[in-house]
Amino acid sequence: MPAFTFEKITPPVRRVPTATAPEKPRGVISQMIDRLSERRARRALRNERTSQRDDKPKE
Repeated sequence: MPAFTFEKITPPVRRVPTATAPEKPRGVISQMIDRLSERRARRALRNERTSQRDDKPKE
């Protein structure tokens, strides 16, 4: 049986802010898909607005 034991001391926690990694540039394909989907959403919104105008009864 040992006469003494060593106490395990953990190292202090670093309080240095982590540097954010620069974002990777988006691929060409993903950029094209974003553009197409944005245009499609705008067109759908525009068509929805015109159909709402047509639904109103004229007096």
